[in-house]
Amino acid sequence: MKIKALSRSSSSQQLPGTGVSRTPRNLNPELHPFERAREYTRALTATKLERMFAAPFIAQLGNGHVDGVYSIAKDPSSLDRFASGSGDGVVKVWDLPTRNETWQAQAHENIVKGICWTRDKKLLSCGSDKTVKLFDPYNTDSNTAPVGTYLGQGAFNAITHHRHQPAFAAASSVISIYDTSRPSSSPSQTLEWPTTVDTIRTVSFNQTETSILASAGTDRSVIMYDLRTNSPIHRTVLNLASNAISWNPMEAFNFACANEDHNVYIFDMRNMKRALNVLRDHVAAVMDVEFSPTGEELVSASYDRTIRLWDRRKGHSRDIYHTKRMQRVFSCAFTPDSNYVLSGSDDGNVRLWRARASSRQGVKSFREKQKLEYDDALKARYAHMPEIRRIARHRHQPKTVKKAGEIKAEEIAAIKRREENERKHSKKGLRKRRAEREKMVLADED
Repeated sequence: MKIKALSRSSSSQQLPGTGVSRTPRNLNPELHPFERAREYTRALTATKLERMFAAPFIAQLGNGHVDGVYSIAKDPSSLDRFASGSGDGVVKVWDLPTRNETWQAQAHENIVKGICWTRDKKLLSCGSDKTVKLFDPYNTDSNTAPVGTYLGQGAFNAITHHRHQPAFAAASSVISIYDTSRPSSSPSQTLEWPTTVDTIRTVSFNQTETSILASAGTDRSVIMYDLRTNSPIHRTVLNLASNAISWNPMEAFNFACANEDHNVYIFDMRNMKRALNVLRDHVAAVMDVEFSPTGEELVSASYDRTIRLWDRRKGHSRDIYHTKRMQRVFSCAFTPDSNYVLSGSDDGNVRLWRARASSRQGVKSFREKQKLEYDDALKARYAHMPEIRRIARHRHQPKTVKKAGEIKAEEIAAIKRREENERKHSKKGLRKRRAEREKMVLADED
């Protein structure tokens, strides 16, 4: 008689990377009456450890700038290189792995208002000296003459490059479109809203719908342009002016505005009558904002000397970064891999931060990865518990920011009470409630 015995290799009964045999586990909940209590304790411990190991600040890059850093641009074709422009007209290119500068040039006579990279790894900078200069940091030495110079009629405030074509847009009182493939310094197109003569603060090409261009000006307007028809297509007027615009790289029609009223507004360009979301935690003007490469998060830089990280679906920041020496923050950016955040402030320093304050980028063993995934699952499962929610949400803030936030909350509550009282004591239907996502829009024109 032949008998066939079941045979299994020893590796199938061992945990990966260890010689310990795997023990079978019965998942019947009746056999584990204390499972919830044990998991809650583990989730609480994991939340406490996450806050204990939170160390977002990594380093200041090189020796920084002599003057304030007012613009930052990352090279879209490189994970290592990005550029920064300062108030003394100097443009520097940095190498992230070594945290040192690799190239610099005296680009303008005074403040560098905007910088951006071209498709062929060249660097464009604009300033209030009415010029746009083209540099080649990869193939030339520091302090060399620019490869090209483009002249304008007024001081330039912002610059952005087309994703595919050799063209860039520079903003002054109008938007001028230049062609980098032609040596001529005159713009090939000029865009403006017919009744607007104010200064345009920021301009940004849509990286998905590449013929769409957005701008924001001192007249509090946000205007959309279409390069195919060489004309503006829509104008929205907000309560206060916007300082920066960032397009969502994953959702072609969505963009974020950094506003002077301390908020960041996320809009859908197809319906500008209301915002998709309002991000409200800053206590001073928001100077810059950018979406992460995944499109799920944003980073904002504010005049209140802090940087905040946001989930685009939530109205409050998930983290706040600050140091004692950091002054007004005028520029910020995600690195192309979404793991780090860059900031440029008025004290002349370019700082590097972790996008996740407690995360570390070193090589992890399988067991460590498994433990981190298990902890994340537990924290998500018990996030609603009061103690875990309190610990996970708590952040240390500078005393001035905390006090300003309390005063601002009282003022907003008083304004809401007054509006509600006026509505209650007015003729029926005369004063209607406006949703919070509609209050910032004053006018909408096509």
